Amino acid sequence: MQKWLAVVGRTFYAVGLASIGLMHFFYKNFPGVVIPEFPSWLPLRLLWVFGIGAVLLACGVCILFNWAGRRVAAWTGVGLLVLVFVVHVPNQLASPYAAVLGAWANAIKELALAGGAWIAALSFGTEDSALPEWLERMLPVGRYFFAGLLVIFGSEHFLYAKFVESLIPAWIGSATFWTYFAGAALIAGGIGMMVKRVAKRASLLTGVMIFSWLLMLHIPRAIADPYTHVGNELASVFEALAFSGMAFMLAGQSRLANI
Repeated sequence: MQKWLAVVGRTFYAVGLASIGLMHFFYKNFPGVVIPEFPSWLPLRLLWVFGIGAVLLACGVCILFNWAGRRVAAWTGVGLLVLVFVVHVPNQLASPYAAVLGAWANAIKELALAGGAWIAALSFGTEDSALPEWLERMLPVGRYFFAGLLVIFGSEHFLYAKFVESLIPAWIGSATFWTYFAGAALIAGGIGMMVKRVAKRASLLTGVMIFSWLLMLHIPRAIADPYTHVGNELASVFEALAFSGMAFMLAGQSRLANI
């Protein structure tokens, strides 16, 4: 059961990452989760779009088929983490909305995806572990990046309740209840992942929850509006797929690494 969950989770993460890479070619632009604002002083913008898209696609494929999967996943996490601090953080600090928690959503998502790459690296086991010692020590941090996203996004269900309610399909009903329930569930899942005793159970339940949102919420919204803001709704589909995969990988690990 554990091995099956890890493989399924890693597949979800890899497909999500590769699909975000493919979006660069379809939209000829950066999805906001990767780069929110391309530096105007940097030349050959389209070349960067295709280059970064190709790298994300290649990393996803290597993780999916285990072509040096552990090493690729570990360095993918480093690359995504660099984008967070080199691109997202300066862009957000220069924004008039720097003090608004919701404005940091894409930065937090990319940080979590970086953590997901490290979770994927750990899911391969320790075989062929030719990694620098500092990077090997960093891999367990990935779980905390993901858990942090869950706690922050769960909190936003309470801070921005009216906005979240607007996202819930009318056929589900009781939007206010589900807004607060989902927020509490995200917070509980994030905290549970950081407590070793219940981490596997919290991860499994979180993965099931996020995957259900993928089917009920994200896919219908992407079908209805696949183009606005460089395919933001479509990117949300692939992000949710990757996040559910990250949770399943944690649930399927034979043992959680200590930090």
